[in-house]
Amino acid sequence: MTNKEFADLLLPNVEHDWQYYESLYPARNLEKGAMVTRFAPSPTGFVHMGSLYTSFAALQLAHQTHGICYLRIEDTDGKRTVENGIKGIINDFKNLNINFDEGCGFGGNYGPYVQSERKDIYQAYAKKLIEEDLAYPCFCSSEELNDIRNYQEHKKLRIGYYKKYAKCRDLSKEEAVNKIKNGESFIIRFRSQGNFDNKIILHDAIKGDIEMPENDIDDVIIKSDGLPTYHFAHVIDDHLMHTTHVTRGDEWISSYPKHHELFKLLNFEEPVYAHIAPITIKENNTIRKLSKRKDKEAAISYYHKLGIPTEVIRLYLATIENYDFEEWYTNNPTLGINDFKFEFSKMPIGGTLFDIEKLLSISKIYFSRMKNTELYERLLNYTKEYDEEFYNILINNKEYALNVLNIERDIPRPRKDIASLSDVRKEFWYMFNELFDNNNDLYEDVKICDKNIIINYINNIYDINDNEDVWFTKVKEYACNNGYTADKKAFKENPDKYIGMVATFCALLRVIICKKNMSPNIYYLIKYLGKEELIKRTELFYKKINN
Repeated sequence: MTNKEFADLLLPNVEHDWQYYESLYPARNLEKGAMVTRFAPSPTGFVHMGSLYTSFAALQLAHQTHGICYLRIEDTDGKRTVENGIKGIINDFKNLNINFDEGCGFGGNYGPYVQSERKDIYQAYAKKLIEEDLAYPCFCSSEELNDIRNYQEHKKLRIGYYKKYAKCRDLSKEEAVNKIKNGESFIIRFRSQGNFDNKIILHDAIKGDIEMPENDIDDVIIKSDGLPTYHFAHVIDDHLMHTTHVTRGDEWISSYPKHHELFKLLNFEEPVYAHIAPITIKENNTIRKLSKRKDKEAAISYYHKLGIPTEVIRLYLATIENYDFEEWYTNNPTLGINDFKFEFSKMPIGGTLFDIEKLLSISKIYFSRMKNTELYERLLNYTKEYDEEFYNILINNKEYALNVLNIERDIPRPRKDIASLSDVRKEFWYMFNELFDNNNDLYEDVKICDKNIIINYINNIYDINDNEDVWFTKVKEYACNNGYTADKKAFKENPDKYIGMVATFCALLRVIICKKNMSPNIYYLIKYLGKEELIKRTELFYKKINN
């Protein structure tokens, strides 16, 4: 029996040979230096922070070189696949406004992009290896494999199916055929040509050169159900889809010798590998990988409910991906992520601690640069889903809301007090009468004066047409004529002579307006609330403190 006949017996009904697929997926027509990257998740759950980090790196590196980043679904391990897992991944990315250039759910000429739909392709290349005597059937039962493992563990030997422990490696074709005729099930293993005593070098784009033992394990490439293992499918897909750079978690470093040998046996050009360190979290004085099962911060839905946009998460991930991004972003207020050039050499070699405070700080910068019109539209979408009361207030008072949202925004150094869309209500509730009237918070401490001083200021001194400079000049003059002083030295020397400084008067106005000591410029608060509302709030304030 020839090797080709043997391959046909082991893998019958394969529609095309491997040469067909080489022709079907020609080299991509891209400019020199363009990267082809991919994000290749398994459909085992929702898109989480770790997924975004890995996919973000792949997308940015491809796009800045005018290349391609595609989405591939690796679902050959049916036991781990969850119901609607593939659809969930696609929808998650689209809801996050993250679009791949091609791939599952996005189309393209190098599909199918779901591994379970590529069974014929993998078997065609497995037959190639069988014909070249580089792969063989293995009939070992799970009990036999457990016996081998138990023996190796007992003897403190290296675990694996190699050398004399590869019991089916040297079966003759005749012996194999007889086992098949007897109805024995089998899988296909590749026949490793490696020697564990030899060393290979992984030239990792992030971590540098890593010396590793050569692979000598006869790993499974086709399982009993005819589907490939991850290792085999990974190599075939990256070859046919012409992946130039593989960005993946550094837990896969130990698998590199297997992949390296498979690329070599199949005579494929090996892509550049860049193993990304995980995002970590500190728990009970130990550091562990951020977990989608344990940590709420890992779920993208957590940020969606807070009202933190995907762009902010991407900005935060960019600070992890390249150590100099944060400084660049702070110093370039008119530029965005796509204007920055990411480099492998600037990526962290070890894990990076997840820092929610830094993420919120970046979010504040992001929102501070946003036009009030855009903030308003985003706020409408958010409150429609999460805060119906505030949504109705915003929709019914659009022009007023736009003015409120623009307070200290369109200036050289805008305020940075909004870290999420949910913060807007927390920061500006007092500017909306419906919310102020229903608020039961106590007034923060402030030094008060006679009510008539405030009422007289509102009725007779304040002029809505005054600009900020004129307004402050009038406030200062009025306060000084009514028991306050602008002279800090005089106040320090004789504090009992005055009610307080001019700033004390302004602080009282602030607390009357918003019940707290910290707020944006009260010039704008008074301007947009108007005299009538300010008098109403003054009466309420004095009524409350007198009670």
